[in-house]
Amino acid sequence: MPPRVTLYTRVGCHLCEEARDTVRAICDALGQDWVEIDVDTDPDLKARHGDEVPVAVVDGETVGFWRIDPDRLRAALA
Repeated sequence: MPPRVTLYTRVGCHLCEEARDTVRAICDALGQDWVEIDVDTDPDLKARHGDEVPVAVVDGETVGFWRIDPDRLRAALA
């Protein structure tokens, strides 16, 4: 089964570092797998997300971008 959470990021993004910490903490606490994907490695992802990174997606639905709200992420995983 693929991870429920996908975090789209890019190298050198300070908001992405904060989002990674948030996603890691919540997913670890809830026992959920997650994956991080660098949007700059795929032209389609780069075009889709542009400067709106980080982006957190749960079960295919965007739950936040730029600043990931921990409560909203928890609710999406509930």
